[in-house]
Amino acid sequence: MSDTKVWFITGAARGMGVDIAKAALKAGHAVVATARDAQKVTDVLGEHPDLLAVSLDITDEQAAQAAVVAATDRFGRIDVLVNNAGNFYAGFFEEISPAQFRQQIETNFFGPLNVTRAVLPVMRAQRSGHVITFSSTAGLVGQEFVAAYCASKFALEGWMESLRFDLAPYGIQTTIVEPGFFRTELLVEGSSTNWPELSIDDYAPRTKDTIAGWREMNGKQGGDPAKLAAALIGLAAQDEPPLRWLAGADAVQTAEQKANDLLAQADAYRDLSSSLDHDDA
Repeated sequence: MSDTKVWFITGAARGMGVDIAKAALKAGHAVVATARDAQKVTDVLGEHPDLLAVSLDITDEQAAQAAVVAATDRFGRIDVLVNNAGNFYAGFFEEISPAQFRQQIETNFFGPLNVTRAVLPVMRAQRSGHVITFSSTAGLVGQEFVAAYCASKFALEGWMESLRFDLAPYGIQTTIVEPGFFRTELLVEGSSTNWPELSIDDYAPRTKDTIAGWREMNGKQGGDPAKLAAALIGLAAQDEPPLRWLAGADAVQTAEQKANDLLAQADAYRDLSSSLDHDDA
């Protein structure tokens, strides 16, 4: 594979997707940048001879297939898929409506599955490719007020960890990206963030205070998306890119704490856990 690759990026009209698309173009790659409205991609990225803006709702399987056809018609191949598009349904579990919870899973989990399923035949035919999927530290640890979001990201983690075994024989690599808090549009209301539709008296004071805290955090996150994007381009150029990449010092700290917690939990009931075989085993 040459140093110049074709990147297929979802959610490229705002947030992290814009920075990744810009970094890929700057590095000399061709980019298929998708969003629900292709014009919004053009508005933020402008015109570029190596850029193809494509309308794509990742929850629509046929739209994913059509976007892949457009990409291969233009550039002939797809080398790197970045599953970046997603949204955020925040709230305590009982206050998130069933419809909201399903939409969270539909977008953050089944959306990447739809796009990856459309792209993989191209990569298998090439016997090369790289599937990069954005998870989150919320895919490593459960947190308060984010039951639906964590569920969607935990599902992504399991899928990606298993997918690598499916794809390795065909020269296709995988990477899970787990960012901490970055200054993107994820917490912008009306953009990516959705508050719970339901209200329960027991939760009401906590919900009010927690929403105020999230609103206060918006625009003050420590991570720089442009730096993440530049680093990701470099990692993707490696012969053996990481299976998992923790993005941000806070993400590293979260992963270390999770690992230590798991070890402690394994050790706490080691004797009991190890005593459950049949007696004749």
